[in-house]
Amino acid sequence: MNKPKVLVMSGYGLNCEEETKFAFDKAGGKTDIVHINDLIDGVKKLSDYQIVSFPGGFSYGDDTGSGNGYANKVRNHLWEKITHFIAQDKLVIGICNGFQILARLGLLPVTFALTNNDSARYTVRWVDMRVENKSPWLLGINTISLPIAHGEGRLFVDNKTVSTLRKKNLIALRYIKGEIYDYQHLPANPNGSLENIAGITDESGKIFGLMPHPERALFFNHLPQWSYLKEKLLREGKGISDKGPGLSIFINSIRYFV
Repeated sequence: MNKPKVLVMSGYGLNCEEETKFAFDKAGGKTDIVHINDLIDGVKKLSDYQIVSFPGGFSYGDDTGSGNGYANKVRNHLWEKITHFIAQDKLVIGICNGFQILARLGLLPVTFALTNNDSARYTVRWVDMRVENKSPWLLGINTISLPIAHGEGRLFVDNKTVSTLRKKNLIALRYIKGEIYDYQHLPANPNGSLENIAGITDESGKIFGLMPHPERALFFNHLPQWSYLKEKLLREGKGISDKGPGLSIFINSIRYFV
């Protein structure tokens, strides 16, 4: 059986390529890290892949706004290829800075901003979320806990767009009070995002953008409370899986093609 092929974008400040490649490979994919210039020059072709990932990082240092410089590079040199790719039965994910790139590109069906956290600080911690729609990326997942690491993750839209998000079922993830909240005693919403939104999709669910990092939650001992959970499960006579919550997202994307 041929493994689905995954392209992880790189270049100009994206810095989570290796973790993202590892996640897709562990989920059963065959992943290449490809510099954007190699796509522009034709060294690599988008058409050879089933999944494209825009990973996290600080593309162009976020100097002209988070994700803006990289989005302009894609729009100016790869727009026709990207739109052809997403018109097919394929998957796209943007994680953290990658989500910001998707927003700047307009690949998601509403106009929105990912702006400064209401704390005005770069925030690194874990969050709990509830799955809100039926994206192929999120099948079988009801709630999920993942880490965040961003300074501009507060999703902001106008009232009309909020209504559109609801009507078209585009909200994929909302921040909630869950196990991590109970453990950390930190605000459930880490950045002030409107409607507690942590991720959205297009109408098909195939294009998925989220601020948290699933590639940093692949193993059980990535969880901040893993030692407590381990002891609790042992005392209850239950088995312990080494799988972390984030891996399920990558497994879902691979299973979509097999």
